[in-house]
Amino acid sequence: MKASPGGILAAYRHIDSATEAIGALKKSGYDDFTVYSPTPNEELLEAVAHRVSPVRLWTLFGGLTGLVTGFAMTMWMSYDYAIVVGGKPIGSVIPYIIIMFELTILFGALSTLVGLAFHAWRTNQRGPFDGRFSDDHIGIFVPCPVERRPAVEQLLTAAGATEVKVEIG
Repeated sequence: MKASPGGILAAYRHIDSATEAIGALKKSGYDDFTVYSPTPNEELLEAVAHRVSPVRLWTLFGGLTGLVTGFAMTMWMSYDYAIVVGGKPIGSVIPYIIIMFELTILFGALSTLVGLAFHAWRTNQRGPFDGRFSDDHIGIFVPCPVERRPAVEQLLTAAGATEVKVEIG
């Protein structure tokens, strides 16, 4: 496992304190931080609103790949095995829309799983974790160089952190 980068890890008991800390971090110019929460919470999602999941791009790429694959496969097969059925033209698209739709869904779903696994692995490699963050605390990890750690530590403590630890990377 890759060593985590150094930084500050803070634990919060209340959501209001954590959202206040996130706002203070954003105001101070820290955009690179990780938030751990035991349950999904609307206030935390709004506080970290600038982050959009990159997995949706994997889904889009997979869906478009499936669509193109379905179109290319059906057209290639219909011209390779040129049999006129019911007076329809050889390269008719209408009968193959279902195959293109199904391959779009299949490739989109599979690429979503691959993207989710990739980004979950990358996030797991990113920073430290405390078991309390899956139980009843909210955690914020801010990777930062040694000279900025006292300022970040003071900022997170002022927002109401129950515990602030310096993580050495």
